[in-house]
Amino acid sequence: MCKMSPRFTFYFCLIWSLQTLNPFIVLIRANESNQDVKIEVTFLPENCSQKAKRGDMLNAHYDGYLVKDGSQFYCSRSTNTGHPHWFVLGVGEVIKGLDLGLNGMCPGEKRKVTIPPSLAYGDKGKGPVPPNATVVFEVELLYISRGPRSIEAFNEIDIDNDKALTKEEIKEYLRMEAKKLNTQKDESYFDDVVADVFHKNDHNADGTLSLKEYNVYDHDEL
Repeated sequence: MCKMSPRFTFYFCLIWSLQTLNPFIVLIRANESNQDVKIEVTFLPENCSQKAKRGDMLNAHYDGYLVKDGSQFYCSRSTNTGHPHWFVLGVGEVIKGLDLGLNGMCPGEKRKVTIPPSLAYGDKGKGPVPPNATVVFEVELLYISRGPRSIEAFNEIDIDNDKALTKEEIKEYLRMEAKKLNTQKDESYFDDVVADVFHKNDHNADGTLSLKEYNVYDHDEL
């Protein structure tokens, strides 16, 4: 996706909630474009104490649509073997409109984010997205992890202190994080996250992650 400047400011210009239908609509304006990102919260979990902020690593599924005709141009569940995406929020790893639109989101929350061209793919477009296209992303946030990764986090996960992370160690770490947040997750959820982590980072396929494979500056997982 398009890169962004790390410096941007924004403000909330409208918050509207309908308690009976439970959508929240928020408009966020990026100063340099003078255009709005529209956020609609379509599902908000009861426990929403952990909120995404700049620098956090997010794990999310999202579908992309063109506003003009409603056609779908992207679906994370049908690409990359259906794994959700890991990315760092607010540093330009996703389009600017998503960096703005996912701020403050909590695990389990679902949002519909409408993004103008200047905060999406611009006047050149990208792939199936034509130039000057307004796009909509339907996003389900699955998990938030602190980021970027650190040696302290590695040591916390590395229960047996052997300088290698096993699938079970990572799974146990995720279980503990979920317990801290009083969040109920099926075992299949942890299996999927761990599978995604090892799929992208176990480069020598030995079933563990070394310090090098856990590289603090990479961004695709933990």
